[in-house]
Amino acid sequence: MNGTDPLTANIPTPTSARPLLGLTVLVVEDSRFACEAIRLLCLRSGARIRRADCLHSARRHLQVYRPSVAIIDLGLPDGNGADLIAELSTSQPRVEALLAMSGDTHLEQEALSAGADGFLAKPVTTLSTFQECILAALPPERQPAGPRVIGDEQITPDRIAYQDDISHIADVLEDQPNERALDYVAQFLGGLARSAEDSALEAAASALAQKRAAGMSAASEAAMIAGLIQSRLSQKIAI
Repeated sequence: MNGTDPLTANIPTPTSARPLLGLTVLVVEDSRFACEAIRLLCLRSGARIRRADCLHSARRHLQVYRPSVAIIDLGLPDGNGADLIAELSTSQPRVEALLAMSGDTHLEQEALSAGADGFLAKPVTTLSTFQECILAALPPERQPAGPRVIGDEQITPDRIAYQDDISHIADVLEDQPNERALDYVAQFLGGLARSAEDSALEAAASALAQKRAAGMSAASEAAMIAGLIQSRLSQKIAI
């Protein structure tokens, strides 16, 4: 149980319609777009959500309360999410469900080796997939009683969150980015573009990642991404 969280003094019982009722989910994710998707999935499932956008912020949260579920992105601006997973997997009291999340599915084994109970592959948009991954990691007493309807409802995050992420990367690229910053841009934009079905931006992020992995100069790829970012920033969204 997460009795150290002051918001969970009276934990409601999960139901077949809201199987995550009573759970508090800490999402450690730097993408506003990805976090908005998780927020909507939690809302449909009955769970509460708190967000941290980096490892430092997550550790500050965890000094105050212990969530029922932690969903940790593996690529964060200040380090590898697998490090936080390793810390939480051995802490007491342990988080009841500890999940890794990434658009790079080859990182699943690294996350499981670090102590994760499961892996969510981005984009996470299907309600049934989200619920099943969390429920599979929870102890029996936290499971809803009786049969449960498995739906295929999909959620669509607000596009304003996508624009916020684009603005974030524009800030990263504003000054001449170093090698670590370029690696972060490639990782962040790859997952974001895939989630938002932005094929041109996804291809550019993939090209940058390939050049970085090969140890080659990526000046032209970075310039291509900078141009795409500016193009998307110029697109106005009617609010």
